[in-house]
Amino acid sequence: MSATEAQPPLEELFNPNSLEYAYNPGPQCLALAERGPFVWYEPWQAWMMTQLPDIMACWKAEYLSSDFYDWEFAPPRPPEDQWSNFERALIGHSLVADHAHHRLVRKVVSPAFSRNVVDEIQRRIKPDVERLFKELGRPEVFDYKEAISNHIPFISITRMIGVPEKYWDAIKPVIMNFTQTWNPTISDEQREKARQECNQAIDILKEIVAERRHSPQQDDFLSELLKIEQENDKFEEWDILTLILALIGAGADTTLVAQQWTVYSLLKNRDQVATALATPESFANTFNEVARWGMNGKMGFARYAPQDMEILGQPVRRGQMVLLMPHLYKFNPEYFPEPEKFDVTRRFDPDIVFGYGPRYCIGAALAKRQLYLSMTELFKNFPNAELAEEPERDTSDHNSITFKKLLIKTNC
Repeated sequence: MSATEAQPPLEELFNPNSLEYAYNPGPQCLALAERGPFVWYEPWQAWMMTQLPDIMACWKAEYLSSDFYDWEFAPPRPPEDQWSNFERALIGHSLVADHAHHRLVRKVVSPAFSRNVVDEIQRRIKPDVERLFKELGRPEVFDYKEAISNHIPFISITRMIGVPEKYWDAIKPVIMNFTQTWNPTISDEQREKARQECNQAIDILKEIVAERRHSPQQDDFLSELLKIEQENDKFEEWDILTLILALIGAGADTTLVAQQWTVYSLLKNRDQVATALATPESFANTFNEVARWGMNGKMGFARYAPQDMEILGQPVRRGQMVLLMPHLYKFNPEYFPEPEKFDVTRRFDPDIVFGYGPRYCIGAALAKRQLYLSMTELFKNFPNAELAEEPERDTSDHNSITFKKLLIKTNC
């Protein structure tokens, strides 16, 4: 019997939906990485790319597709004359557009993510975050997830984009559920519900864009995009809409998970709070360490083979999913000495928390800034806060480990 045949099935070594993984993912991630650089994972009918240099090369060269409709199990790609708002956004999406157009979009919109704009967005969000804590009062114990973190993504995104409050109720479903439209693990019924919510929300975004054209606002994110549209012939309204949807898709999920894990990490390591929150820049590095130490990822980044091809010595069929799994390296002592130790001054080189190369998340600075704001507010209101109990892990999310509750004892 060969060494390969003697190995146990991969799903016996790596099961990110298990409680064992939820409480201690490091050993399973290391076991997966040791299995090989490119392995087949039967439960998800997907290939997994496990080694960081290979993943970074894939991100940089972009030889795999990001288009959901290229997946072998996706619904048929509808012809253009049958596109609804959703198809027009997703098929022409700034994140999955052809490479040349995607790079153009990133280049022309970079002013909309300048330090001045990020500072202005923080100023807009700050009163809402302060109000959340003011309404909370001074309880002995509270659930941070229910009282604060569940509200932050919606507040951040609506204020960032500049969505008037009169539209908040109607647009909330898409902000909280947009990523379900391309989630490969949910039912067709769930995906269709999310798709219809997206269609309705895009109609609202169109109204908001029309209003903002009529009454632009200085240092407003949407106003910045409209200014860019006027100056660039190849950047048009659907680029604005799909860029907003991309920020919604990335921001809602990322923010909700990051809020929980940042609070948990800092409360478990109280001696590092002052260093972590000293400046927005020090917190940016703290965010990377939270993402590393918390190890909450499951599936990684989904890509699809655009044609029959060979990847790292393995034949891959057109349409098969390839999962880039950069989080596997986070507990590897070759990259991070004493990986079990939480250290907000740890260096990250390369910094791949938000991707790498042409597909590096353009909204990374925005995500880190709103987290810095909410963490600062938490410890300003409750400087002696501590965990009331070790939180129970929630394994129900398709791509992240979260907490069922996050109870904080305020010691007020």
